[in-house]
Amino acid sequence: MAMTDSTGSTWRYRWAHRQNDRRQRAFRLADEAWRRRDDELRRLRTLAGSFHGSVEAGAGLPIELAPGEVVFWTLPAAQLVEVRHTAVLPAPELSVDPEPPVVRPRRPEGVKVVDAGLAVLTNRRLVLLGGRGRRDWTYGRMTGLSHDPGAPVTLIQVLDRRRTSGLLLPTGAVADFRFKLTLAFADAIEQRAAVVAQLDELIAEHEAVRPARPAVLTPAQARVSALLPGGRRTVAVGAALALIVPAMLFESDPPVRPGSDVASAATPAATATPPPPPPPPAPAVQVKPKPQRTRTAPTTTPSRKTTPQPAAA
Repeated sequence: MAMTDSTGSTWRYRWAHRQNDRRQRAFRLADEAWRRRDDELRRLRTLAGSFHGSVEAGAGLPIELAPGEVVFWTLPAAQLVEVRHTAVLPAPELSVDPEPPVVRPRRPEGVKVVDAGLAVLTNRRLVLLGGRGRRDWTYGRMTGLSHDPGAPVTLIQVLDRRRTSGLLLPTGAVADFRFKLTLAFADAIEQRAAVVAQLDELIAEHEAVRPARPAVLTPAQARVSALLPGGRRTVAVGAALALIVPAMLFESDPPVRPGSDVASAATPAATATPPPPPPPPAPAVQVKPKPQRTRTAPTTTPSRKTTPQPAAA
């Protein structure tokens, strides 16, 4: 049986159920993403505070460790890459990316694979033991470091080598390698505390943006607009049309003077008569100039000669 409120309507309960379900699903998704990121930051914080490598990790490796040198990380499937022409790389920084980018298994343009082998990361250097020989990047001689944001490539510049070189790694090993390289470089310059402080700050910032659980909506909060298919948007569109349509009609049909409707209603409708044909064009009249009258000298006309009558006797 459907639940009804004091007004006897059930649509309010359906509206409240839909809204609460939608809000709870959105909250669960946001909360899960937040928890995953929080767990990752706290894992990195623990690693930065307690992980310092070990000498035992270098046992069996074809590399001789110097006194005090410890192994941080190893990977047997690394590739050595070189770049013939490149700009000066930025100086190495002790920065932890708060949002690690998603890298794709691709090789950037201009990067050439020249060897492959075992990569070893220690607190003093990065070494690649390849089939063609060994390549070392000592932190004390490192002048530039760049992690590609979209590819699993890290490029390094050192003082005693002209070409820029680096490593191409499997995508699953990129995040761990980059973080432990930061820790190893921090230990080399005695700045591990700076990395720990940076992670503490990231954790505090992340804690401040934790999603809040939404409040539960009640049927009494339902509005009549929820009955419409589009809700508030439909009401807003209808109100806009109610204002626009009369304005358009007003512009297309101008107002009539008062009394004209009455006068037109009182006047009988005239039968439609065809309009009279246009008058024929008037013939062109040429006006000749009036001749000017000139005075002429009087002429004597000969008078009729009368026959003289004989005088009476």
